[in-house]
Amino acid sequence: MSETTQVYRIWIKATPEKIWAAITDPEWNSRYAYMAPAHYELTKGGSFHGTATADMKAFAAANGFELPDTIMDGEVLEVEPPRRLVQTWRMLMDPSTAAEPFTTVTYEIEDARMQPGVCKLTVTHELTGAPATAAMVAGTEDSGAGGGWAWILSDLKTLVETGKNFVE
Repeated sequence: MSETTQVYRIWIKATPEKIWAAITDPEWNSRYAYMAPAHYELTKGGSFHGTATADMKAFAAANGFELPDTIMDGEVLEVEPPRRLVQTWRMLMDPSTAAEPFTTVTYEIEDARMQPGVCKLTVTHELTGAPATAAMVAGTEDSGAGGGWAWILSDLKTLVETGKNFVE
């Protein structure tokens, strides 16, 4: 097994509370990136799961494969609203990623020292023993997964700052 860690950092003109809601509230997180609502039980040991949308299921059917209702799952390991969330994470949409071990995602929200009203969001994804998941979340061309974390976080930033996502 090899250790693989991916770190993504963006600055968002918003409060920590608004960024936290965009990550953890399905009313928000279903509005950006892949539009799949993610549900959190925000207590240590709480559950995490993302659900497939009707559009995702239709795309899968049109391309000859079945998509499970639950497309991501995991467990909340640490929760310190609105600053830090650590969770396990597994992608269930693809058999190769579903067969890999759970990975760990850490979200950290900090006030940007250089600019009032701006926060730094750092996402660290520890991907030990999960090469298919690492390729998928990196958004590599051969993963077939789109833009991965870079896409997700760019769209999150756009939505939080403008009220609209990339497709609106």
